[in-house]
Amino acid sequence: MSTPNKDIEKVEVRLKWDPSPHGAPPHDLDIIAATYLAEAPYGSPAYLVHFDSRSPDGTITLNRDSRTGQGFGFDEVMTLELNRLSTAYTRVVVGVAIQQRDGHKTFAGIESTAVQVREGYSNLSEDDFSAVGGATAATVAEFVRDASGVWEFHGTVRGFDGDPDSFAATMGSRTPGM
Repeated sequence: MSTPNKDIEKVEVRLKWDPSPHGAPPHDLDIIAATYLAEAPYGSPAYLVHFDSRSPDGTITLNRDSRTGQGFGFDEVMTLELNRLSTAYTRVVVGVAIQQRDGHKTFAGIESTAVQVREGYSNLSEDDFSAVGGATAATVAEFVRDASGVWEFHGTVRGFDGDPDSFAATMGSRTPGM
């Protein structure tokens, strides 16, 4: 889904899922943000933000991290302060990756997955990953700065098949990974 929302300043990406069944290895999903420089908006990311990291200037932070999906409400939350991001960056892509250390896991095998992209109290997009059930990772949001400096939001969910490292390296490419 794409939206005509422009001049996005500060957004929150929120992720939730149900814990794995008793006795099974935990489901561990992670929000990942990749920033792209103006001279290479579809090249390699300038930097990544994910668990145990934040952007060098503090404009993108992971506020809540879960390794199990246990708890009420949203298990992971990332804040992107696009209005403070250096003008050197003209594109930010946000995705969700499933950790694969305990065997091959896809969105279809994890109950009650949901992602929400919000600006203030307004939902820019929501998705349950059902359209990419066979994927191990998916992009969920793209923010692009236009020539006048205004950020525009695109909320298309695109599935990938691979481990979190390969997803992070290719999540901003023009070619779908799945």
